[in-house]
Amino acid sequence: MFALRVAIRYLFSKKTHNAVNIISLVAVVGVAVATMAIVCVLSVFNGFSDLAARQMSRLDPEIKVTATTGKTIANGDSIAGVIASLPEVAAAVPTIQEQALAMFNNRQIPITLKGIPDNFNEINSIDSLIIDGAYLLPVEEIDYATLSVGTSMSLKAYPGDFRWLKIYVPKRVGRINTSNPMTAFRADSLLVGGVFRVEQQEYDTDMVIVPLENARRLLQYTTESTAIEIATPPGVSVDKAIAAITAKIGSGYEIKDRMAQQEQAFRMISIEKWISFVMLAFILIIASFNIISTLSMLVIEKDENIHTFKALGASQGMIARIFMLEGWLISLAGGFIGVIIGVTLCLIQQFFGVIKLNADPSQLTIATYPVVVNVGDLVIVMALVAVVGLLTSLVTSVFTRRRLKS
Repeated sequence: MFALRVAIRYLFSKKTHNAVNIISLVAVVGVAVATMAIVCVLSVFNGFSDLAARQMSRLDPEIKVTATTGKTIANGDSIAGVIASLPEVAAAVPTIQEQALAMFNNRQIPITLKGIPDNFNEINSIDSLIIDGAYLLPVEEIDYATLSVGTSMSLKAYPGDFRWLKIYVPKRVGRINTSNPMTAFRADSLLVGGVFRVEQQEYDTDMVIVPLENARRLLQYTTESTAIEIATPPGVSVDKAIAAITAKIGSGYEIKDRMAQQEQAFRMISIEKWISFVMLAFILIIASFNIISTLSMLVIEKDENIHTFKALGASQGMIARIFMLEGWLISLAGGFIGVIIGVTLCLIQQFFGVIKLNADPSQLTIATYPVVVNVGDLVIVMALVAVVGLLTSLVTSVFTRRRLKS
């Protein structure tokens, strides 16, 4: 405790030589700036991750069940009915997703075909995603397709154009006439009812939503589905619902929440975040070298105090510990100041959006950099500062011991 009290006094007392004061200030500022940068960068990555989570919730279901083996769930309708009967589930519907070819007015592109039942709005409200036209159910044997914005632009297919959108998929079963390649495909014709936009590339680029029965007819399915999409009632956690579904339907199915469905995207954001953290950590280490210079100057300045301590019976280890703790306190002080400034800047950006994204606002989901401060990140940053400061101070304590021996 004596060494700590002396170190705290040295930290706040004015030094005899002005150069030592300046070097001490530079050391604190260096650590503070590096710490502030780490806090801000990590918070920006948190913001983008949070934005991605909000965006994906617009079309991704809360829970998705798929088969662990094969592409389809053989009895999708009955499995969906069993799941829907659970009190932890608000709705469960079978869906189909497959690759196909779309043609409209001599234009053609590969698409992701998604078949959904009439009550799909119980899972996600497609109406809220429509930017042109409307989400239309089949009327008098006329079926409608809902196109993503990318598909609509590529095919030049828009609501109100009464030309047929043709969708082709390879035949799953049956004979193929090699002299007529078109017999290898099954086709369906639909009108364009609406155009949707989710602000997610995997959906906006090439997706076409059609009635579930049309998708089954094209793919020669009866009750099969490639997934069962599920919504939970208010007040029921997703984890609780997943546990209930697993207990009800048993093994052979893969059950994922929204985060697991987009695992690859979130993994990439996480990797980028922590690579940036490591790079900024090296900058913090370099900034901490100033502490070595500061303590070296302080040892020289406190030469008379050192002799006094030795005369009073202080051991070399205790004197070295004083300067080691001094260096650690300088690092912690800089880190604390950096965290305070970093959190303040992040909160200003979060609530006032000072820094704008440099692009056409009409093409962006948000106009400002998203920022979310995570308490766990702050703990990790302060732990990094503490470890780097301690290692730096240990290096200085070696120098102090050598000087005491001389």
